[in-house]
Amino acid sequence: MNRGALKGRRVTIVGAGIGGLTTAIALTRRGASVTVLERAPAIEEVGAGLQLSPNAMRVLQVLDLQQAVEAVSLRSRAVQLRDATGAGVVRLDLVGHRPQAQFRLVHRARLIAVLEAAARRAGVRILLDTPISEPPDDALVVGADGLHSVIRRHLNGREVPFFTHQTAWRAVIPDDNPDPVAEIFMGARRHLVSYPLAEGRRNIVAVQERHDWQAEGWSHADDPANLRAAFAGFGGPVPRWLAAVDKVHVWGLFRHPVAPVWQDGRCVLIGDAAHPTLPFMAQGAALAIEDAWTLAACLDAGTDQDSALVRFQALRRPRVSLSLIHISEPTRPLYI
Repeated sequence: MNRGALKGRRVTIVGAGIGGLTTAIALTRRGASVTVLERAPAIEEVGAGLQLSPNAMRVLQVLDLQQAVEAVSLRSRAVQLRDATGAGVVRLDLVGHRPQAQFRLVHRARLIAVLEAAARRAGVRILLDTPISEPPDDALVVGADGLHSVIRRHLNGREVPFFTHQTAWRAVIPDDNPDPVAEIFMGARRHLVSYPLAEGRRNIVAVQERHDWQAEGWSHADDPANLRAAFAGFGGPVPRWLAAVDKVHVWGLFRHPVAPVWQDGRCVLIGDAAHPTLPFMAQGAALAIEDAWTLAACLDAGTDQDSALVRFQALRRPRVSLSLIHISEPTRPLYI
């Protein structure tokens, strides 16, 4: 329920990713005047898929975005674990186990497009090609600027993450098999995750233990032959999938702690800027979407911004520190 405390309040959001755009929509729907600053000249993502679990879909439904997301995604029916040969190990039936829950498989760029369109319709002002080096001069600044967040550095100083000795490849290939099942192939010191996307495509994420890596990020182009060589012994459909890869990106997996300081009464962190996750959890986008709704609800509950931001961190910090087994079953921290 909207309480009116955000009506007319000016907010600047740094970052036009999933968390930033969802926050812009949530705040604007409650009456705020929102500007989003994006350093890139266009809102676009390196081609990759993601899984949206029910905790994310619950928020998107409340924001009247469920139908738009469903139109560009597939409903995941199951998670299938296999060994490296392709033999089945265990299968989790998502539809049968939780028939009312929505697990969706979506291309990141399609989700971003849905959120951008909704934000613009709501009246959000989006300024592209606008990098910053310090927090903007505004009464409320939301840092949704990801792993290398300027706002996080402002609040916490310089931090050095540590390398997990794992690297991951991401690729999207054409695939005419629409069976919406996420499959995980497990081998010695490596594993591969794959699931179909809408519009005849398939997402692939392949992780290998490795020690020779320096750069952090996931936009480093690589030779598909390196991916095929690393997973040459895998069976089932994996060889066919990897043979179809003509473009791939690789990145090192670095561990970042949950930020010690999330807010100072004027600036506040959400999403990866506050609590980066490794891809194994498949929860980075979902947790940022949760953050967006909770922040808007806290700010709309009263005019005391300091108290609202303290409450936001108090609600969200335990949530993002939970173990994976609990993360997709929302409790009260969503503050809906």
